[in-house]
Amino acid sequence: MKALNIVSLLVLILGGLHLLVIGLFEYDVVSEVFDGSDSVGAKIVYIIVGLAALYGLSFFSKVSSED
Repeated sequence: MKALNIVSLLVLILGGLHLLVIGLFEYDVVSEVFDGSDSVGAKIVYIIVGLAALYGLSFFSKVSSED
């Protein structure tokens, strides 16, 4: 379970950095690597980042219970 937490955190950080690059430079790294945002590879990357974000929502209950 600890490995899943670390992997999801890394995916969320990379997803956040990706959005930062899009916002600052209007450059979509995922689209560039997979030849367009409509390609299967790009969609898989976006789905993985979205699933990591959904998994990250479970951390809110752990953080709030520690207070």
